Amino acid sequence: MTRLRKPPVRTCVTCKTSSDKREFVRVVRTPEGDVRVDPSGKANGRGAYVCLAQGCLDNALAKRRIDNALRVTLKEDDLDRLRREFDEVCAAHADATKADARQGR
Repeated sequence: MTRLRKPPVRTCVTCKTSSDKREFVRVVRTPEGDVRVDPSGKANGRGAYVCLAQGCLDNALAKRRIDNALRVTLKEDDLDRLRREFDEVCAAHADATKADARQGR
């Protein structure tokens, strides 16, 4: 008999909502010290999770929640790059969700 695995649960650093890992975007500080959005959710390094809502990312960046979670100090150009990467990942997630809905998943 096959056992069903529980999906990994993560918490948003901004709104503290807990949900399935796939409902969040992971921001990671790599071992080299770079901070970037991790679309796969599997990159090596220290990670922080943010809801797919743009408001959560804006609040996380404004209140320096990602800085605290990743133990770094982000500069303004880093924040702009993270916003762009976040938008790309959210767009890809929305496209995948639409495709799944069309296929009846």
